[in-house]
Amino acid sequence: MSLTVISHSDCLGHVNPEGHPERPQRLEAALRGIEQLDDLHWLDAEPVRREQLELGHGKNYLDNLESLDQSGSRLSLDPDTHLGPGSLRAAALAAGAACQGVDQVMQSDGAERTFAVVRPPGHHAESARAMGFCLYSSVAIAALHARQAHGLKRIAVCDFDVHHGNGSEAILADQDGLLFLSSHQSPLYPGTGRPEDPHAANVFNTSLPPESGSNEFREHWLEHLLPRIDEFRPELILVSAGFDAHVRDPLAQLRLKDEDFYWIGHELKQLAMQHAGGRLVASLEGGYDLAALEAGVLAFGEAIA
Repeated sequence: MSLTVISHSDCLGHVNPEGHPERPQRLEAALRGIEQLDDLHWLDAEPVRREQLELGHGKNYLDNLESLDQSGSRLSLDPDTHLGPGSLRAAALAAGAACQGVDQVMQSDGAERTFAVVRPPGHHAESARAMGFCLYSSVAIAALHARQAHGLKRIAVCDFDVHHGNGSEAILADQDGLLFLSSHQSPLYPGTGRPEDPHAANVFNTSLPPESGSNEFREHWLEHLLPRIDEFRPELILVSAGFDAHVRDPLAQLRLKDEDFYWIGHELKQLAMQHAGGRLVASLEGGYDLAALEAGVLAFGEAIA
């Protein structure tokens, strides 16, 4: 087993309005899941650096977020996305953990796989726009960091969250050496990512209709996405690991089970072993039923360990 977990208690400090599904208890549930594994290596997350954020986000956007954060007020950036006194610190740790995970696996004696168990999620945040519970596009930033800091030529970003990672796609589209692949429910928020939609040559989306289950999910990855990764021969695999496609999740209508998250983790690990020296970095995205999130994180973590 070779799995490093990166997290930080300050990720609990992002507090949304009462009743919001993206709540601090999500992190506690995810940690309960991963803590059931043995022989983990634990690291405290470090905040992302401004120059790393600027790889994918506009300066004006970052300046505005920092200015709003300094006000100390609780603000709504859109109907779903809120900024409170601890929010930007949590988002900086989440994005930093993803970049830190890259650095860990790229060290000559580094961990082969890392899992950033953090919140808030990031894959909806666009270059100049917070949305969908997300402030910083953590995994996209980590991919661009991997290319710049470590000189990697082929990086695959895989997203199995039930919602399409529109922010990740927008930031990574047409980027040299980067591949973005996503499975997600459609129709569903944010309404993007249909295979027939215009997309860059380095983007591959496959959408699942409501009520799709294990068979459809695995078929789409086996037929459409995993072969693309194999053909690409990535030097590093990054994973936006969302667990809201679980049958118990309240925000969507897919019907995945715990063992499906083990399956996709195992498949991605095998590709990492084949092409990338085992190097795989995952970061927590969605998952809003606490019991399903705990079990899904455990299953996925066991698969990639």
